[in-house]
Amino acid sequence: MYNPSVSGGSANSVAGSRLFVYEVEGLRQNAETDKMGYPIRQSGSVFITVPYSRMNQEMQRITRMGGKIVSIHPVDAANGQTTPATSEQQDSGKAMTQAKPEAKKEIPVNLYRPKDPFVGKVISNEALVDEGGIGIVQHITIDLSGGDFRYLEGQSAGIIPAGTDENGKPYKLRLYSIASTRHGDKMDDKTVSLCVRQLEYKHPETGETVYGVCSTYLCHLEPGADVKVTGPVGKEMLLPDDEEATVIMLATGTGIAPFRAFLWRMFKDAERRANPEYQFKGKAWLIFGIPTTPNILYKEELEAMQEQYPDNFKLIYAISREQQNAEGGRMYIQHRVAEHAADLWELMQKPNTHTYMCGLKGMEDGIDEAMSAEAVKHGVDWTEFRKQMKKQERWHVETY
Repeated sequence: MYNPSVSGGSANSVAGSRLFVYEVEGLRQNAETDKMGYPIRQSGSVFITVPYSRMNQEMQRITRMGGKIVSIHPVDAANGQTTPATSEQQDSGKAMTQAKPEAKKEIPVNLYRPKDPFVGKVISNEALVDEGGIGIVQHITIDLSGGDFRYLEGQSAGIIPAGTDENGKPYKLRLYSIASTRHGDKMDDKTVSLCVRQLEYKHPETGETVYGVCSTYLCHLEPGADVKVTGPVGKEMLLPDDEEATVIMLATGTGIAPFRAFLWRMFKDAERRANPEYQFKGKAWLIFGIPTTPNILYKEELEAMQEQYPDNFKLIYAISREQQNAEGGRMYIQHRVAEHAADLWELMQKPNTHTYMCGLKGMEDGIDEAMSAEAVKHGVDWTEFRKQMKKQERWHVETY
């Protein structure tokens, strides 16, 4: 991919025993609130401590009382997360004790810069679009032997195309999301793979077909060719280390690249053998938007992983030119999100759920609209809730 720049659960489970603090505004005293033991105010915020197992019920109750949830925080000092004091703690004046946050893992960044790039060799350049599909998309694997180019899943690599621009200056680099795990497709820690679509569009004035400089260069490189690589860069899209995490992935087109890396790390047998410290046991969802069936990138890989891990991996396609949405129009990714909004909302209430979005920038508004409609049912402002997820480093977006 080119890149230019809390509800449900069992109280008997570990998650089910967790506590959360709801910050609520606008509660009013009524017959419903008289049945409860929570403090009610006419204005300002009320802080309500809620067990995980009752989060959905509590959201509904707050809605009935005319309240608005402005934030949700886990009470989890052991993990170093910041939580607001509950109303009881505020009244008593007792301060909450916070544990020191865990040390951040090392993230390799800018090991190779534009003025001194690593020169790798193309090992393979394989077509990803089947016959009858739209456009050209290639899976390009580059040999990194002899260098120190290290990366993590979710990072990007820079490519400097050969040649000069119309002013005779070297072309500037372009960033592409890495489509392989840190071990590379060959599991030897010596390669990096990219998923690249050849950019093609009509000039608005002349009508002439214009091809992207770097994407065209990459898509037509022959095995054995040298290629200048910079980076890696990026900390926004990193996969959490938590083996029990829920990972929601929303992709369009070549936005599948980082999620291929995620899924390989989670489910590929060779990866699981190579990473005994990371054996994914959580839940992964991928909603993937593409125009036609031949454009489903990595289709065989994705469906093989779904078949092998049906309890851990859910795969949903939105095929715009072949499927219809509920209104009879084309099926885009936001329509699939709307169809599954209730389940996605419930998953997002879990403190270890991470949501990732990667692909065309136009996907964001439609997804926000779909999730806003669901959040309203629970008396929650989606924009505020999304901001809270962002603050908690659980909402990750890379669009272009």
